[in-house]
Amino acid sequence: MKKVKITVARIVCHHDLMERYENPIQHACDLHEGETFIANGWERPSGLCSSAWETMSPFVMTLAHGGQNFYDGWMKNPKSAMISCNDGFRPVSFLIEALDEEAE
Repeated sequence: MKKVKITVARIVCHHDLMERYENPIQHACDLHEGETFIANGWERPSGLCSSAWETMSPFVMTLAHGGQNFYDGWMKNPKSAMISCNDGFRPVSFLIEALDEEAE
């Protein structure tokens, strides 16, 4: 099983939707663009949002076990995926890449 690198590629805020539908919240997300995490196989990295992990974990699991080429050529790098969390107000896009390094 391989380690998998997870990079915060983009954070978007839909302020119009937040104003219209969301109850005000003080603190929604601690992530920053360019931030990286390393998944040790299928284990969620410390500091990575559990909601985002639930969305991406099937892809991480597949990449960690050597799977690739999601959706028949979707990504230029077949050992990667671009996955977004399920927050409709402030979606975060993550680049997930299998590493050559073995998981511990």
